[in-house]
This record gives sequence, structure tokens and C-alpha cells, in this order.
Amino acid sequence: MQALLGIDLGTTGIKAALFATDDGSVLADAFCEYPLYHPHPGWAEQDPAEWWQATLAAIRACLSRGEGQGVQPADVQGVGLSGQMHGVVLLDERQQVLRPCIIWADQRSEEQCRWITERVGASQLIEYVSNPALTGFSAPKLLWVRDNEPEVFARARTMLLPKDYIRYRLTGEMAQEISDAAGTCLLAVKHGVWSQEGLKALDLDPALLPPVVPADTASGRITAEVASLTGLATGTPVAGGGADNACGAVGNGVVAPGLALVSIGTSGIVLAHSEKPQVDTSGPIPRVHTFNHAVPHTWYLMGVTQGAGLSLRWVRDNIGLPERALERWTGIDAYEILAREAEGVPAGSDGLIFLPYMQGERTPHLDPYARGGWIGLTASHDRRHLVRSVLEGVAFSLKDCLSIIRAQGLQIDQMRATGGGAKSPLWQQIIADVLDTELVLTNASEGPAFGAALLAGVASGVYRSVAEACAQTVHVTQRTAPRPEVAASYAQAYETYQALYPALKPIISKK
Repeated sequence: MQALLGIDLGTTGIKAALFATDDGSVLADAFCEYPLYHPHPGWAEQDPAEWWQATLAAIRACLSRGEGQGVQPADVQGVGLSGQMHGVVLLDERQQVLRPCIIWADQRSEEQCRWITERVGASQLIEYVSNPALTGFSAPKLLWVRDNEPEVFARARTMLLPKDYIRYRLTGEMAQEISDAAGTCLLAVKHGVWSQEGLKALDLDPALLPPVVPADTASGRITAEVASLTGLATGTPVAGGGADNACGAVGNGVVAPGLALVSIGTSGIVLAHSEKPQVDTSGPIPRVHTFNHAVPHTWYLMGVTQGAGLSLRWVRDNIGLPERALERWTGIDAYEILAREAEGVPAGSDGLIFLPYMQGERTPHLDPYARGGWIGLTASHDRRHLVRSVLEGVAFSLKDCLSIIRAQGLQIDQMRATGGGAKSPLWQQIIADVLDTELVLTNASEGPAFGAALLAGVASGVYRSVAEACAQTVHVTQRTAPRPEVAASYAQAYETYQALYPALKPIISKK
């Protein structure tokens, strides 16, 4: 039996999964957690050494379970990597990690964003890299290290993104994959190469950045040392892989015009495939990102909701305490219990609106200091309303993203959903109603890991192209249609939602 191994380096842990090459079915999987550190408010860091140990453990566990299904290590035709975007891993001249990785969620670099914009010029920056300088991106984080830890920066010889660091450990090869590199604010997205003009303007040495490689070609092979640590066969090809959202799109077949992806993980995204590098012109600064896709010579537009699943997790951990206890005793998922309660509340949560800005916001506000909250709370509301309003508030934020993308002229015929939040039938229906668009699920239960595996399949010659890989393995399993009467009600509630941020900004968006 031929198989492909997909590895997804997430924020909470790493997933390794084996997939059959003929139909994409899951043969085995394993998940290993690692910590997230917050040394100061607004900071978010992780230790690459903990990623690496979790990667080894997840691969070993996955291969062991695969052998129980008749899959031998030699049957693995290729390895693909997906990972959280924007993190900065700095290596010294001996390729040793110099400091914890500043990850995507970190908000400390606002001063560096302002400096970049002033130094380069707002419009010139868009011309160079197709995106504004945001605290989530890599370049401001790198400059923060230069400004605040000069002794560390002076020793830095290489900057890698999280999943590209794992590929280096697997293969010994230094490279930055294109869809991930697009999120650094250092890549000339229209051309797929590092922006020499941008690097010069920021006084950054181009030698810090390894070569850019495609997502669907082999960029290294499993070393003998890693083979002994994991059980993989020496020489197994490792694909360039992709950023988590790009791989999620591939894993759900969003590789052609007219298709878009809604992903609800810790953050939430709306991603639309584009045949050209189209930049948001709806305002003075682009409010959705333009990135290179994992599909060669294509791009995508993406809006980001910082606090999607994060908001519901906060409710679970701080308000859903009885459910957490019940989950520990019975194994019944606390999210499922909360969703059942929320089903008893009418659409619109009886006027209660939630702003999901618990960790700042990207689309549409580009405001790292935005703050969340419930608006319209009355004595008649109870916890059920709080839960449902969170589901609706996240959906409203996703509609912000979709509205801007559509305003660029992209026709979207179908939305495909992925991520942990997409497993909730109630949340599926709310999103379909709020977006007033059919929402479909596919067989890609492992999301980014599956997309990474398909890219490995192309890199190893199992499939001739990404499109062929998706056509052979991805199919729709469920459809959720919007309900016209509910969609109309949500359209009115959305108008109120849109009015709240500008009205409350002087209060809720402060340093």
C-alpha cells in the first residue's frame, strides 16, 4: 500500500497523518502538544526544540499505528509539511536556535510596523511585497529583535519560518517555501522572489533568507539520522509543503477559480483562490492579504479573524466550567455540550452581539489593540445567549473578510469549510446564514496535514499536479444551505455589528 505522510505544525501541537495515495483516506495519525509562552501581555513565543521533539514523537507514533494497518515505512512515498505562518526562528553560524520563536499571534512589534511604513512608504511597500506591515508578519518581528536584542541579532545568520525549520531538521536543507515566505512582508509576492528593494530599504542582509522553493517539489530528503529517530526510510523525499492556510486550501480542493475556504481554528480565515496577484484596493491600506498559493503560479486573497476558535475556547475555559468537569468525567466534548445549549436560542441571540477581538484584529480593522466584548447584555440573557452570540460574532467577522474579497471582483461560487469549528453543525448553519452562501464540507478531515501530503504526492511523482491530486482524492461530503429568512435577519444584525467597532474604538482600542 502506498502512502503519504503529512505533518502540520500548529499553534497547540503537531499532527502527523498517513494517507492512502489512491483515495486520500486516513490510515493513521498522531498528535503531540507543546506549550505556548506569554512572557509579557501581547507576546507569544514557542521553543523550536519542543516543536522538534514533538515532531519526532508524532512521526514515530503515526508510523507505529500505520504498521497496524499494514503500512510499512518503505511504503511512504513522500513527506509534506504544513505550518503556522509568520514565526521567526533565528539560527547562528552553527545552525543553533538563538532565541524562542516569536510566533504569528505576537503583537509586540507595532513600533517596527510604523517604522517600516515610514521608512519604505505605505504605497511603495505594497508595490514591493503586496501587503502592509502588520504585527502578525515576520519582518516586524525580525526588526524587533534587531532593535531590542542586538546581541542576538548580531549572531543571527539565518531566519527560518516554523515549518521550514522542521524541514531543515528533517533534511539538513535550508529553504523557505513560497506560500509561507509570502507572509514575511519580505517577499515580492507578484514575482515569488525575495524583494531586494524591500530588504535594502530595511537594511536587512539578504543572506539571512534561504532560497525560495516551490510547494510541490522535493526540497530535501530524510537523512539517515532522522530515519533512525523516526522509522522513516532514509532518502524519502520531503516536499516544500505550504503555509497552514494554503495547505488547508489544497486539502479541501480550493485550487481553482470560484472556490473559497472558511477555516475556523484558533484564528479564522476566508481564503479565495485567484489566478493573478490581486491586491485589495478597497481602502488606503489593503485589509486582506495577497499571498502566493501552494498551487504553482497562482495566488489567494485572505482575510483573517484573530479570535475565532480562541473566543469559544475562552468561553469554554471560563464560563463553561460544569461542561469541562463533565468532559473529564464522561469524555463528552465540552464544545458539543455548549453548542447544544446555544441551539435553544433564536438567531440573533435576542439582540446580544459579541465582538471577537480578544487578541486584536486583522481584517478589516488592522488593529492589534482592538478588544472584544458583549454588547446589548440584559437580565433576560443567560449563558446560552453568550455562547450563541460568540458563534455569531465570529461569523460576522468572517463576513467582513468575505465582503472585502468579493469587492475585489472575485466571483465565489462555493465556500468550503475546515477546522475544528467547522465540525459543529450549529456553527456551520450560522456561517452559511450569515454569509448567505452554501457551505460545504469535504472528506479532508485532517485539513492542512492532508494538503501537505498531497503536495508530497506531487513532489514524489504520485500525482502529476496539485489539481490532479485534488481531483483524485477530494470530494464533497455535506452541504449546508443558507435559510433565506434567517439570512435576512442576520443581515440586519450585521449592520449593527459593523457599527460597533468605530463607535467603541476610542474605548476598546487603547494601548
